[in-house]
Order: sequence, then C-alpha cells, then structure tokens
Amino acid sequence: MNLISGCKNNERSAQKELYDKYCSYILGICCRYLKQRDEAEDAMIQCFYKIYTKINSYTGDGSFEGWMRRVAVNECLMLLRKKKMLLVEIDSSFEVPYTEQGIEEILEYNELLTILDELPTGYRTVFNLYVIEGFKHREIAEQLGISINTSKSQLILAKKRLREILNKKKQAIRFRS
Repeated sequence: MNLISGCKNNERSAQKELYDKYCSYILGICCRYLKQRDEAEDAMIQCFYKIYTKINSYTGDGSFEGWMRRVAVNECLMLLRKKKMLLVEIDSSFEVPYTEQGIEEILEYNELLTILDELPTGYRTVFNLYVIEGFKHREIAEQLGISINTSKSQLILAKKRLREILNKKKQAIRFRS
C-alpha cells in the first residue's frame, strides 16, 4: 500500500503509519520555531491535521517530506503571528553591513539547534527560515510581512547574538578547565 495514496483515501492505518514515521521530523521543525515544548507538540498535531486534510493538494512535484516541512513551517509562523511574537523591535537606523563568514558555517547542526532557543522569537524565526530552511530574504519578507532590510537585519542580529552566546559558553568551558 502506498502511504500517500492511503492517506488520500482517508485510511486510518495509513494516517497512523504516516504519523509514526514522521512525528519526530515534524516535531523537530516545530521545536526550532517555538520555545515551549507543549506549544511545539500542539503545533505538530495541528500540522498532521493539515497534512491529512490537505494531502490532496500534494501533487507529487518535489519530495513529500519537503511538502510536509512547508506545512509545518507555515503552521509555526501562523501560530507566532497569532501570538504577535514574531518580530522584535530593531533600531531603524541599523545599517546592514557586509557579512563575513556566517556563524551557520561554523557551528555543527545539533549545537545550533540547542542554542537557538536562547534567541528572541523574531531573530530565531528569520534565522531558521534563512539558514535552515533556505529561504531568500525576499521570500522571508513576503512570508512574514516585513521589509527585506528587516529580514536582513534580524538575521545579522541573530548571528551577533549567537556569537555572544557561543563566546559565553566558551568562556564558561575555559573557566571550568
């Protein structure tokens, strides 16, 4: 039985199999965007509901995992917008400088995920969309209803904050040694 076609036919066994196979994948995405574990779990459940009810819109173009990831990201962004937690205030005089090698090229993926929770919601959201999901600033701006420069500045500020967090962690490790 094809899992996707089974879900398109509303077969409960296929839906359960899909959930069992992808729940940790979807939860991981939700946890990157939402700080509270219970919020991420609620978002994951809502994602699966949308996946089940919108699965007929999956045309087979691209990977099914990518389609589900898009559903999960959109659900998390919608929740953040609903809670008005998406954007943080930024200095309007902030200029976007030329960036050197980014922190995302330095960190290991798992290390990055553990410290993302320390970022403010707006920084974390733009960082996730740009670095992890691969969106362009134009796409982020459209998705979040912000300017391209706001997207760029929030990414730069997120990287700066990540560097500060990493430096503190390095100093703490040196101090213990």
